[in-house]
Amino acid sequence: MDLVEADGAYALQEITLEREPSPDRSRTGARGGRQGEAVVAELEWDAGGGRDQMTDLVPDASRIDRAALERIIKRAAELQTVERDIGDGLTERELLELGQEVGIPGRYLQQALVEEQTRAVTHAEPGIAAWLSGPRYISAQRAVPGQVDTVRAALHHWMIEGELLAVRRRFPDRTSWEPRRDMVASLKRGFDMGGRSYRLAHAREIVGRVSRLDDTACHVYLLADLSNTRRTHLGGAATIAGSGAVATTVGITLGILLPIALLPAGVGLIAGVALARRRLGQLEQMQVGLERVLDRLEHGEVRPGGSDPGGRGAFERIAREIRKGLGA
Repeated sequence: MDLVEADGAYALQEITLEREPSPDRSRTGARGGRQGEAVVAELEWDAGGGRDQMTDLVPDASRIDRAALERIIKRAAELQTVERDIGDGLTERELLELGQEVGIPGRYLQQALVEEQTRAVTHAEPGIAAWLSGPRYISAQRAVPGQVDTVRAALHHWMIEGELLAVRRRFPDRTSWEPRRDMVASLKRGFDMGGRSYRLAHAREIVGRVSRLDDTACHVYLLADLSNTRRTHLGGAATIAGSGAVATTVGITLGILLPIALLPAGVGLIAGVALARRRLGQLEQMQVGLERVLDRLEHGEVRPGGSDPGGRGAFERIAREIRKGLGA
């Protein structure tokens, strides 16, 4: 720095001294410059989207995926429950009022309530019997359009005429049916009259319940008791396996070689398990049968008081004449 007189005043003038850079400083400066350029380039690459480490940690509020939506709704319901003291539980009316407060339509809340009331009936059964031959009960449920009385009448009409069932019990909120055992029903099931198989007639009992959701829809719940088919398959499996075990015991008593004597027990066990497992296929067919009933109700294919869906016609009249001739 140096003092320079200008216009009667003194000012500082910066004097730049140019020197030849030393070879060491030149190399260091070049290396430092290259490193600086690399750092700048890396920062520019990060800013341009090459790396998004910090951005990944910031939630995107523009859109909420399904998993997050379920967690949010669940958490909001928990907060609402904590805010409102429900004690040991709520009545159905209080539950509907709570749903209105949180903005849940009454129809969906009523449907969820009905499904929860019926969920415990068909819970998973533990044990070897359930593993071998499947559950004792199967069910199907669906929301269908229509008023309760109309849907209930259509369901009853189809069970009587379309599935060849007879009323077993009547309750205020549900009806149960069992297979018809008269000659006409047996012949129609035996020859698959009407172009279909009557799967529901294999059940011990079918229970149907129709509940109101709103003025335009109702909830239909069907429950099939298949304890009879389960008992039959397990009994047959036990008989086959037991026969093999008896044959093995007799063979060992007679002094037959052990590998040969054990053969009937092994074959009987395998055949018994195979017989019990065959019921699983029948359960699938029964499940399809229940769903088909709901399909007919949902699409309005069943009209009470209409034509017989089972196709009585001339066959029914002939069977009636045969019963008269036999004095039945």
